Amino acid sequence: MDQTSVRQVRSFNRTVVERIGALEDGFLGRGRPMGESRALWEIGPRGAEVRELRARLGLDSGYMSRVLQSLERQRLIKIEASPADGRVRRAQLTRRGVTERAELDHRADMVAWSFLEPLDTGSRSKLVAAMTEVERLLSSSMVTFAVEDPHTPEAQWCINQYFAELNRRFDAGFDPKRGIPAEPDELMPPAGALLIARLRGRPVGCGALKFHGRAPTELKRMWVSPDVRGLGVGRRLLVELERHAAEAGTRVVRLETNRTLTEAIQLYRSSGYREVTAFNDEPYAHYWFEKRITAPPGRSASR
Repeated sequence: MDQTSVRQVRSFNRTVVERIGALEDGFLGRGRPMGESRALWEIGPRGAEVRELRARLGLDSGYMSRVLQSLERQRLIKIEASPADGRVRRAQLTRRGVTERAELDHRADMVAWSFLEPLDTGSRSKLVAAMTEVERLLSSSMVTFAVEDPHTPEAQWCINQYFAELNRRFDAGFDPKRGIPAEPDELMPPAGALLIARLRGRPVGCGALKFHGRAPTELKRMWVSPDVRGLGVGRRLLVELERHAAEAGTRVVRLETNRTLTEAIQLYRSSGYREVTAFNDEPYAHYWFEKRITAPPGRSASR
């Protein structure tokens, strides 16, 4: 890693922390630390499940519990069991909490204005544009990838989102029963693998591999949520899938795709996939691609 880049990131972090007042005991002049104020904002008027709140804020369970207990003592929130599932705890703003959140919003607006007010119009535009780009890149860096059980509700949600998008975009719709299957059991190790991309704990993409012994590995179920497109998640997901395939001993990865998925076709071509003759009878496919991948150091590829 380039140490000059690391030093610049650290300098940027210090400047932001100083500028937003994160070092002060009473963030935004309200007598509580920044973490508690941020939790109030995240809970919002609709409330939030505690486990989702912890994931969004990136806090461990112990610290999250202390934050919520403090907000309860201040009578700003109440913790209740979810009506849908008594095992799930939900945080809700009290009337006092709603008022306090509105005051925090007002004060945060004033801090934002203090960034912009000293600058001329051109400099303001540059700062806002730079912040937009930094936020986009930071969000991208926060996306994580992991192999997960394809039977779980969140895994099935991702796959169903994938099916729904194909149904919207394909000229004649999409029926998963007509295509070549990739059932959950086929995506369980050692037969295959399902990777899920998450941002702040929320699933935002998926992709799968089907292994076939010494034959090429199939890449399946590649989907990225529309609200994170443009962050480079699809390319990173593809790299992760190829890495897992290589670690499993794969030498060649194959995939097929539909002509309406122009973004996917561009991604595959720019990632080194070459078009080949049809290698299966997938009824929805117009293009077939394959790519030879390199085995990781210390391992000889076999597939």
